[in-house]
Amino acid sequence: MKLTVSMITLNEERAIAKVLDDVRRVVPDAEILVVDSSKDRTAEIAEAHGCRVIKQFPPKGYGPAMDRAVREASGDIVVTLDCDDTYPVEMIPKLASMIADEGWDLVNTTRVHRRPDAMPLANFVANRVFALTARVLHGVHTTDVHSGMRAYRKSMIDAVTWTPQGPALPVDMLVIPYRLGFRVTDVPIDYRERIGETTLRRWSSTVATFRRLWNARHVERASRPA
Repeated sequence: MKLTVSMITLNEERAIAKVLDDVRRVVPDAEILVVDSSKDRTAEIAEAHGCRVIKQFPPKGYGPAMDRAVREASGDIVVTLDCDDTYPVEMIPKLASMIADEGWDLVNTTRVHRRPDAMPLANFVANRVFALTARVLHGVHTTDVHSGMRAYRKSMIDAVTWTPQGPALPVDMLVIPYRLGFRVTDVPIDYRERIGETTLRRWSSTVATFRRLWNARHVERASRPA
């Protein structure tokens, strides 16, 4: 099965070369797709590394960029990855194998199965509260609804709709497939210190997370095997 590694970027020229070199090392034959809204040299560096680059400028925000990153991928399996070196690229082959060989439709990595040193306590607590809410409202067994590293079966992406506009799209990208009956699982990872500055807006992200968790109740729940 063909693999695409998809990333969205916003002024990541400090980190992108290292991340791309690491990805090429572990999955040399994968397509690397970058949806870029940068003003710096990020897109230029990505193209020099052989990536397919889609320019989204002026920026439309995280949600529309991530939606394009998964929907315009050409692979049968799409692995998403943040471009700040926080996620272990060594996990990409395992995640792809869980889709191709084990039959999962979505493999979500969890950064907060325990508190990582690279994550402030407030962020850790918030992520666990979000995950508990997802379990109560939707039954999905996860500890991280905001992970930036996931593997998706492309045919599942093509079959699922969500609203890309606004913050916290990863919530819908996990919860809605689960409610629709697709096979979803969690894998713990080690989360690392980022290269570059964070773009997280805590308050708006928190409000949007709870809003998406609440609104997803309207997605008709498919019957699941006992």
